[in-house]
Amino acid sequence: MVSACVLIRTRRGEFEDVVEALRQLEGVERVFPVLGRYDVVADVEASDERELGRIVLRMGRIAGVDFTESLIEIQHQEV
Repeated sequence: MVSACVLIRTRRGEFEDVVEALRQLEGVERVFPVLGRYDVVADVEASDERELGRIVLRMGRIAGVDFTESLIEIQHQEV
């Protein structure tokens, strides 16, 4: 299982529509609007990196999405 936090910038005034569309995507666990540099954040879970890529590409094709940035979780190992 791989997880990522996807930061999304939307076109002006379209973040609510984007949030609703993201909630319909399989693999998107949580979606919420935010203030600041980005408009929406989505928590995504996928079986592997390839599936994660497919989900993020679908997100980028949603009407109203201008830009996405994915922060992929890493496995932390103690030294």
